Amino acid sequence: MHSQETVSQALRLHRAGLGARRIAERLDLPLATVRDWCGGRVPRHSRRDDSTARSEPRCERCGFPSHDFINLPSTYVYLLGLYLGDGCISAGRRGVFRLRIALDTRYPGIIWSAASALAEIRGGTSHIQAQAGNWVEVSGYSKSWPCLFPQHGPGKKHERRIVLAGWQLELVGRWPDQLIRGLIQSDGCRFNNTGRGNWIWPRYSFTQTSDDIRAIFCDACDHMGLHWTQAGTRIYVSRKADVARLDQFIGPKR
Repeated sequence: MHSQETVSQALRLHRAGLGARRIAERLDLPLATVRDWCGGRVPRHSRRDDSTARSEPRCERCGFPSHDFINLPSTYVYLLGLYLGDGCISAGRRGVFRLRIALDTRYPGIIWSAASALAEIRGGTSHIQAQAGNWVEVSGYSKSWPCLFPQHGPGKKHERRIVLAGWQLELVGRWPDQLIRGLIQSDGCRFNNTGRGNWIWPRYSFTQTSDDIRAIFCDACDHMGLHWTQAGTRIYVSRKADVARLDQFIGPKR
């Protein structure tokens, strides 16, 4: 029999937004057991705690108990970068929202990473749907997407203010590399820069028409001590040491 503390910890992670599979992996528990607990079938010794959790104030937007945003994993920060770059959220029936991320079919590794991150944050599965041309949509459904991404709103992102919430800033402060990774994999690239004398050197660029999202990218670079320059709507990271550091967790698109 699992201890009351183990059950309580699993339920806290579930209320924070983690899916049953992710919780089972983190706590080294059987997946079927965690699914039972998340579905309300908890051991007798933990029913009081579960009843208390059910009576907690609920989110006015999605109806779930108050979110424990600050305990979200680094994968969330990566997904935030993808969303700010090429993602959108649309409303469906019965209060369910769909998060969609547009990605190039030439980079199956990025598609797989995006699908895995999306499935991990909300649990269950994600969907990959081919679109006309050379791109796909990676998507998933949840009532909590607008809670997890409060930047959601009417109109295009570059036509309205985009400001990170306090809890998002704290998570980005922990994992600025994951935000940069998501932003570059969606709206950036690594390429070889050339000049006189036939010299060639790799550099990174991030292109975004939203002033706010560019500022978010630059703030993350500053947090990591990366030097950047700007030309119009494009941000460059060019210094040898900085490129080498980005190569450690991004690298060429694949």
